[in-house]
Amino acid sequence: MKSYGYTNIAQKDIINAFQFRHATKEFDPSRKLSDTDINFILQTANLSPSSFGFEPWHFVVVQDPELRELLKPVAWGAPLKLDTASHFVLGLSMKAPLTKWDADYITHMMKEVKQLPEDVIKMYSTFYKEFQERDFDLDTDKKLFDWASKQSYIALGNMMTAAALSGIDSCPIEGFHQEKAEALLREKFNIDTTQYGLSYMVAFGYRKEAPARPKSRRKLSDIVSWK
Repeated sequence: MKSYGYTNIAQKDIINAFQFRHATKEFDPSRKLSDTDINFILQTANLSPSSFGFEPWHFVVVQDPELRELLKPVAWGAPLKLDTASHFVLGLSMKAPLTKWDADYITHMMKEVKQLPEDVIKMYSTFYKEFQERDFDLDTDKKLFDWASKQSYIALGNMMTAAALSGIDSCPIEGFHQEKAEALLREKFNIDTTQYGLSYMVAFGYRKEAPARPKSRRKLSDIVSWK
């Protein structure tokens, strides 16, 4: 099989990483990720796929102890991670003003980032409009945000997998009050919550203890059908 200049990882090593990964409830506060490690993890988010390649996400790495402390009252699933994780990331997803088919951001992505010619941009815009209005019925701000969040979760999965492949632990967190959390982000984190919403939090570091129980999953045959 051609590798096209890229290094292939053995399948057994990938499965071992998935077996290693678990939702780490408490990290070893004495162990920190290097700048190289956290930048590697964030690069995998940057390289993650998204619908139409429009990357509807932003990641806030919260290292300031005072800001971490402010998050605790609005994130019931996070306090122990906020105290012990080496790095703590907020996964933001774009809202309708940035993701609607005729948004300035979408035009910027096509012109400046993808550098598409004008005729392709016109065709792309028409197709994207039809996709939103006809195919996926994305006719409300809530639907557009949820659609963007689905894509942001791809980046989350890739970050956690990349971490596990590197022997780094993680914990995804949805245990927060969204309205209160976004009010805090607006007031203390200087985040424009008309443009971005909070989809998840994720902590990275090194586990304090081994998992109490082995990983349990349904059988593959229970979740896969072949037709």
